[in-house]
Amino acid sequence: MTAMNDLLAFQRQTEALSSVAERLGWDQETVMPRGATEQRSEEMAAMEAVLHERRTDPRIGEWLDVAEPQTPRESRILELIARDHGRALAIPALLATELARQISLAQGIWADARANDAPEDFLPTLDTVLTLKQDEAQALVDAGFGGGDTYDALLDGYEPGATQAGIATLFDAMRPRLVALRDDVLGASGQPAALEGRFPQEGQMRLARICATAFGYDWTYGRLDIAVHPFSSGRWQDSRITTRVVEADPFNCIYSTIHEVGHSSYELGIDSDHAFTPLGRGVSMGVHESQSRLYENQMGRSSAFTGWLHQRMTEMTGGLSVADPDEFYRTVNRVTPGFIRTEADEVQYNLHIMMRFDLERDLIAGRLSSDDLAEAWNARFLRDFGVAVDRPANGVLQDVHWAVGLFGYFPTYALGNVYAGCLNGAMRAAVPDLDESLARGDATPGTEWLRENLQRHGGEYGAREVIELATGEPISPEPLLAYLEEKFAGIYRL
Repeated sequence: MTAMNDLLAFQRQTEALSSVAERLGWDQETVMPRGATEQRSEEMAAMEAVLHERRTDPRIGEWLDVAEPQTPRESRILELIARDHGRALAIPALLATELARQISLAQGIWADARANDAPEDFLPTLDTVLTLKQDEAQALVDAGFGGGDTYDALLDGYEPGATQAGIATLFDAMRPRLVALRDDVLGASGQPAALEGRFPQEGQMRLARICATAFGYDWTYGRLDIAVHPFSSGRWQDSRITTRVVEADPFNCIYSTIHEVGHSSYELGIDSDHAFTPLGRGVSMGVHESQSRLYENQMGRSSAFTGWLHQRMTEMTGGLSVADPDEFYRTVNRVTPGFIRTEADEVQYNLHIMMRFDLERDLIAGRLSSDDLAEAWNARFLRDFGVAVDRPANGVLQDVHWAVGLFGYFPTYALGNVYAGCLNGAMRAAVPDLDESLARGDATPGTEWLRENLQRHGGEYGAREVIELATGEPISPEPLLAYLEEKFAGIYRL
């Protein structure tokens, strides 16, 4: 037990320091003075150097060799520590430190380039980050991760056990039905009206807080701020969310907020006994996305909830251009060939992910260079969506993920949608009166079911295992596709 106790005490400090580093990232994207970018990059590099040294400490291997777990929980902790230790050992300390420094710098450069529609200001920095991520991926492959595939080695860091071949097969199975549904919807005679008007920031943020509360966000342990790209940050007793405001499009703010509440509620819902251990965080990004997408879409864009939202928005604004609650539901769920992934409707969202998945695989494999990325993006978008990208901020500059080195992250969004489809069916069966509560602006029955059946486990089970444990069914894209086809056939009267 001495080895086990020593390892857990050491890991507790590592987890705490990792949380501090994450808070530095939150600060940089929300309230940090813009002129502090270079200083922050050095601070982030220093934190990464300390964390890398701890994660590769030779005592971890010694403790793992002799530790004797007494429970399944302790066995799982050892499994996760060993996995993280092995991945950390594979990456040279200088590489890990330089990645942290360059990623911190890249965030600010990307944000400025996006604001100025100037990809030429960002792409050289992206090339630096890409080269470092290629080096990281190769180091992981050399150490036995990823089955010899550099992209799989990176993907495994976000969705353990997933492979690009498996995801490509899944996407190939989903694409024809998604494209067919989109064609039917866009060809329908009765298209929903867009919401018109200007919605000032103050009112949008007030409504965003109301919606976050409706979905059970605990303000004792969180806060809401504005960021260029919405995200959530933190765990245990401090999990913060961000959103963004476009005065002509309040749905951007509202549904970004609900999405991030899903992420944050997962972290805050994990059993407190798991805090400061590898079990005290979401098991994978796909499972994480299942929570945010289910909150945002299956509950947040349901006719029950949009009826309540319509009433609240009408009261706050004095009247909306879409006066009927049923038409408002159709407006919220409009399918349009828009540019922005985070604003995409449910029908087309996964098609945005499939495009990014293919592009980033080519980047990591060296089949596509940073210099040619914008052109490749525009050509692929035109092919997939039938619309020419009008400006870089609506194209290659719209997402922060590659700027901060998150290669391998994008496919987890689509996996999250698949998982959410499975969970939604089980949740609806277990909570048959959910829509009655949503119509009152209260998502509690749904969020409590998710907390009890999935969120509280944290990393106690593997990703696929925890979804199947919650649903009692094998994972399949069928529930998601059937849900989309039924929902949008009703909205578009197909």
